[in-house]
Amino acid sequence: MYKIGQKELDAIGDVLFSGKVFRYGSGGACANFEARYAQYLGVKHVLMTSSGTTSLAAALVSQNIGPGDEVLVPACTYIASAIAVLAAGAIPVVIDIDESLTMSPAAAEAAIRPHTKALLPVHMWGMPADMDALTAMAKRHNLKVIEDACQGVGGGYRGRKLGSIGDAGAFSFNYYKNMTCGEGGAVVTSCDEAVIRMGCMIDCCRFYWDGRQANGTPFVSSGARASEIEGAIMNCQLDRIDDMITKMRTQKKRILAETADSGLKPLKANSLDYECGTHVGFLLPSAEHALEFQKIQSCTIAGKTGRHVYTEWDPIFAKQGAHHPALNPYNLKENAECRRDLTKDQCAHSLEILNRAIMVGTHPDRSEDDTSKLIENLRRAAKQVL
Repeated sequence: MYKIGQKELDAIGDVLFSGKVFRYGSGGACANFEARYAQYLGVKHVLMTSSGTTSLAAALVSQNIGPGDEVLVPACTYIASAIAVLAAGAIPVVIDIDESLTMSPAAAEAAIRPHTKALLPVHMWGMPADMDALTAMAKRHNLKVIEDACQGVGGGYRGRKLGSIGDAGAFSFNYYKNMTCGEGGAVVTSCDEAVIRMGCMIDCCRFYWDGRQANGTPFVSSGARASEIEGAIMNCQLDRIDDMITKMRTQKKRILAETADSGLKPLKANSLDYECGTHVGFLLPSAEHALEFQKIQSCTIAGKTGRHVYTEWDPIFAKQGAHHPALNPYNLKENAECRRDLTKDQCAHSLEILNRAIMVGTHPDRSEDDTSKLIENLRRAAKQVL
């Protein structure tokens, strides 16, 4: 959580005292946010959800991903990316990242097989994947692109907002994200047909409130709709996001510029001028160098974050894709020819990159003096370690 305050408290109070906490109804806070966020992103449709995970699942299902399909997922992402694929009934195939800590286009191209139906690039720690290369590849192979922008809220790629570039995109608004209502998310698309399936994934009974649609047959799904309280908070958060992102991106560029002669090698940046700027990352010569650096200067080693590294995805290794064997995608006959096995050394190249990648966070409220001190500390640690 970067910024939250009296404005959000007042908006929550307005909802509570209005007595209209249920999201359906004209002029509601959720509907208002969805319309505003669609305009902000440059997409036709936005639907709020209960989480980033449910947003990802809705995005996949909206593109008709299901049993018999493989979805390429990067080795560095939160486990929710793989879980969402299983929630759609498909099989996640884990592939290597590159030195941007995002999906490697070369690895994706090499991993495509007859059952591969989609790419799921993840904009990790606010740093965009190479969307030009990935979308061009997807077009050549007739694949869908579902953007996991859960960690890229407010960021962009070469002039386009993250989440708006693929066939569908998903966002998280949980406590750790750039915009937050504690828990929540949104799923987006510009496809009129896809949004009907998205809506059913979020609330299979929404036709009771919004009316039946002649061009869509409802199907059963778990409830994942947002409340008006979340909508109220997110409208306030949307007012804050651009200023915060601008400050963090500026801060990141300053840190990179003033450590350029320190020997520290920056992570590959696919769109430095448009990314979130929430993290400044460097690649050290080895995992040992990263550990020594961390002893001198507080930082995150990407390979030590646990939940963001594929080797820590216990349910995926156990092939427990559902609560009942008959519903488990790993057991479905439609998935028999999909690549269902995952080994700890499957993406050894990714592990090598992650274990020598260090990151420090930025913050919109960090002063110029504090940024100067951070730069000085980074330079001192580099001098001692490199």
